[in-house]
Amino acid sequence: MSPPGPLRRLRDRVARGLGAGDTPSGRRPPGPGRAAGNAGTDGIAVSYAPQRDGDADPGEVVWAWVPYEDDPSQGKDRPVLVLGHDGDRLAGVQLSSRDRSGRADAHEWVPVGTGGWDREARPSYADASRLLRLDAGEVRREGAALDEARFRAVLAKVTELHDWSG
Repeated sequence: MSPPGPLRRLRDRVARGLGAGDTPSGRRPPGPGRAAGNAGTDGIAVSYAPQRDGDADPGEVVWAWVPYEDDPSQGKDRPVLVLGHDGDRLAGVQLSSRDRSGRADAHEWVPVGTGGWDREARPSYADASRLLRLDAGEVRREGAALDEARFRAVLAKVTELHDWSG
């Protein structure tokens, strides 16, 4: 029998954090489609290479369905900043227009300003604590390219929070 409510969500969150075949540290060993040379970034080949070509590229904000952390069977369409590739998958972080400055996890959110991904031109914040991996087919559309300085600021916070070596 599955634990009730909050306990089940906690168990599922821990399982998602480790994922199938992950090590106890939460880092996945290099495998098919994962480069050992990217081990310092959890196997993600990070780059800044936006191109307005209809494909999701690192440095671009794209729209994709993102599952909720507490209930992955539900989620919503969100802007996602693509950081790079993890094999054939895209790796990125979600954006939100909700200001997190008064919250305990405020240090995990990086202000990225406004951009073409939000038609209301609201300031956005990147959640550097949660790395997402998406299939390219899950991306609904390109929103805009983030400028390189803001991309690097998000990458620096992701590197810090996930103990990447570079």
